[in-house]
Amino acid sequence: MSATSLIPRPLAELPWRVILLVTFIAVFGLAVLYSAAGGSLEPWAMKQGVRFFVLLAGALVLSRVPMRLIERTALPFYLALVALLVIVELIGAMRGGSQRWISLGVITLQPSELMKVAIVLILARFYTLLPAGQVRAIGAIWPALALIGLPAALVLIQPDLGTTLTIVFGGLVVMFLAGLPLRLFIGAGLAAIPVALFAWFVTMEEYQRKRVMTFLDPESDPLGTGYHISQSKIAIGSGGIDGKGFLQGSQSHLDYLPEGHTDFVFATMAEEWGLIGGFIVIALFALLLRWATLVSLNASTRFGKLAGGGLTMVIFFYIALNLMMVMGLAPVVGIPLPFLSYGGSSMMTIMICIGLLMGINRTARTGVQRGLS
Repeated sequence: MSATSLIPRPLAELPWRVILLVTFIAVFGLAVLYSAAGGSLEPWAMKQGVRFFVLLAGALVLSRVPMRLIERTALPFYLALVALLVIVELIGAMRGGSQRWISLGVITLQPSELMKVAIVLILARFYTLLPAGQVRAIGAIWPALALIGLPAALVLIQPDLGTTLTIVFGGLVVMFLAGLPLRLFIGAGLAAIPVALFAWFVTMEEYQRKRVMTFLDPESDPLGTGYHISQSKIAIGSGGIDGKGFLQGSQSHLDYLPEGHTDFVFATMAEEWGLIGGFIVIALFALLLRWATLVSLNASTRFGKLAGGGLTMVIFFYIALNLMMVMGLAPVVGIPLPFLSYGGSSMMTIMICIGLLMGINRTARTGVQRGLS
């Protein structure tokens, strides 16, 4: 009798490679949060650990939901979140000058985070239902732009520039994967210039404009708007090749590095683990993205391919924008680093993406598409 025969089939069929991969990243993140708190599980590491394992279990449950059901519920899911975004504008809770949350008593929900997933699913559903011959027609463009533009506008006025960019990016990726010609995206980029100018002068808050200007010249105000980026660069650079050592980071422990447990957690890690630690983290994320890309490419349905590609790029956008932000290569827009940054909303979004990708992978492997007929 083989060892594998002793393991229940549902347990043996779990995607253990990706489970172990994300668990390793998350556990390493817990070590960073433990160090950022001065060698204590409170107030971040313990809560983050509980969140991760609860959300990992939720992702595994989500992966068992039939893809046909996910596809059919994409529109109700999207519409419900649009309604919640409107409610946020009316009675949403304020934090740090932004109105992004709905208090539900036990939990606080941030609908804009879930919209990053919903926009991918609804556009994948839209282009799946669209006949192949009509993908390049005007009727395949304006409905998709409307589906993207409505939630993006609602999120932008919260204001939340980072989430707005993620929603737009995820939607455009699905449109590109659906087969729309490249020239349309170039034209859209040119058309976005007046929209960006409108956002700059009308909808963006003063602190957001300062963030963009600081990105261009952080040293112009090192003790003011450029403080975050300057201290992040100092923390990363001072780590050298092998870092200062676990629990030995001075920038975070002496509170020089703002948000060292959330948006700038990579700088906290790099100071103690150095270039080697940074390379390991990036390599692990690369493995995760490689898995997600292969899932999308090998999907057995058009919806799976489009949704898988969009979800992969949402994860990529989180990783890339955060790393660029902490290194001074992009403005500070409040995008957390998956599995390392402290916070429940962003981790929930990432785990939903991973759960859906595992479901797409399971459907392709089994060759069975169960669900609603």
